Amino acid sequence: MRTRLLVLLAAILSVIGPAVPAHAASAPLVTVAGTRFVDGHGREVVLRGFNVSGEVKLAEKGRLPFADAAAARTSALAMRNLTNANAVRFLLSWEAAQPAPGVIDTAYLGKITEQAGAFADAGFAVLFDFHQDLFSRYLFNSGSWYTGNGAPKWWVQAGNYPQESCGICVTWGQNITQNAAVQQATYDFWRNRTDFLWQAEQVLRYLKANLGDSRFAHVLGVDPWNEPYAGKYDSGQNSRTWERDVLWPFYQSFRAMMDSAGWADRPAFVEPNPFWNGNVSYQAGGFLDAGAIGPRYVFNSHFYDQAAISGVLMWGKATDGRESADFAKIRDRSTALSTPAIVSEFGHPLTGYTSDKAPSVDKAMYQGLDSRLTGAQWWDSVAGSGPALSGMQWQWDTNSGRHHELMNDNPDKIKTAGDAWNDEDFSAVALDGNGTAYLRQDARLLDRIYPSAVAGRTLAFVYEDRSRDGSSAMAWIPVPASLPNARTTVNNSRYAVLVWRSGGDGAATEVKLPAGFRNTVASDVAYTIAADGRTLSLSGAGASGVVHYALISDAMAPTAAVLAAARTELAAWATAAFPA
Repeated sequence: MRTRLLVLLAAILSVIGPAVPAHAASAPLVTVAGTRFVDGHGREVVLRGFNVSGEVKLAEKGRLPFADAAAARTSALAMRNLTNANAVRFLLSWEAAQPAPGVIDTAYLGKITEQAGAFADAGFAVLFDFHQDLFSRYLFNSGSWYTGNGAPKWWVQAGNYPQESCGICVTWGQNITQNAAVQQATYDFWRNRTDFLWQAEQVLRYLKANLGDSRFAHVLGVDPWNEPYAGKYDSGQNSRTWERDVLWPFYQSFRAMMDSAGWADRPAFVEPNPFWNGNVSYQAGGFLDAGAIGPRYVFNSHFYDQAAISGVLMWGKATDGRESADFAKIRDRSTALSTPAIVSEFGHPLTGYTSDKAPSVDKAMYQGLDSRLTGAQWWDSVAGSGPALSGMQWQWDTNSGRHHELMNDNPDKIKTAGDAWNDEDFSAVALDGNGTAYLRQDARLLDRIYPSAVAGRTLAFVYEDRSRDGSSAMAWIPVPASLPNARTTVNNSRYAVLVWRSGGDGAATEVKLPAGFRNTVASDVAYTIAADGRTLSLSGAGASGVVHYALISDAMAPTAAVLAAARTELAAWATAAFPA
């Protein structure tokens, strides 16, 4: 009864919207305004980074991302130095947090707090994620081909579920729709989620109390439940009605719990049915019946190119615009829901049957994050580009390839390769023989230019990273011949273009830069480059509502005359595309 009263009180508080003083030291550095993330200057923020990490799915380190806080700090610094990322999705484990009914493992929470704090100390925005896949490891027997993660052993044992079996399954994900044990346990969870919500509240209370004000200010919010799925539908139910009648009420309960735990000023990053945005098994969804959900919720999608991963439904490599329509669909839901969108998981396997597609597929996904247009469309149809999307690639695991995981506690099934989880291998990072982190993918792909803080409104952005597929550069966004001096300034190099309409309080627009970039800039505003060469600051002074542009090239600087002519061309092009 006490729990029910607390939930009811929290629900009332969520309606009246308890306020947190703007001057509070722990007030979030990034908040929600309409369909944008914004900072304290009102600048439009783009979040880019990685998931930390799939190690949470494993038992070898107690469901922790890292062995200790020192390893977390080393990983955070490596991510910052190798990719210039500014955000992470940080995985949490229900199983580890609540080892028995009514019991919270504060030792586990203390270690999670230290490790997440290391990323906050390094300047990252942190999105916490209550992660699960196939609901729980404890649905699987020691000899199984597969495993899961999420719910604790005691919760699963109370369900008396059937012997798990996926039948003839090619990938672990097929368990979601073919394994009766996974289906039934998932179905039961949506009707018996009191224990999870109680646990989540204790976790959030602990994190807020123990991170400290400066670290908690870096916390974006919480992802309540990774890749939610019905398990099975009731008679007459479909993906859309399940989202409306089951999933959305769960998110409302979670939102009320967040308020009760002191997280009223942080949004819930809510995920739709994971098959909503699939390019193979499409289902209706994306909260079609929820109305406007911002600013207390953020639309949180994942995307994996299932056709490319299959190796059968997509032949050959990805080309220009391969993922543009799918990422445009995410943007459209953001607009309809009046809240920002984030793609908190995306990526492609780095070893195995279809790993040869990874360079081109991942490039196409980053292209989809940067703009809703294809490269062939961008220069001539730039008014349709729109702002860049935030996203976190799956995944960042510095222990990649050096695990020692007993799959389902079976000493005869010791997993060491890749992610050590269901034969996956997605980590963009690994350690060399000296323990130094290195990128397993082309640095041109992962160490990117992106507009991290725009003073006003982003109108268009594009980045031609010229990342490699083998020895071949993938160049999808040629500068048109109609802009000859801009074309000369780029000179077949990597380049980015940002177009924005000024606003805010005069703070500079900031663009993250790759390591070693030459930073030849053609812009209508004054600019400076940080001493380490990793941030370009474009002047935010001047009247609001003015269209500005910046072309940033990795080519050697052309003559002053060519650069001046390029600015003239770009000014005319931007004015024609975005009239006052």
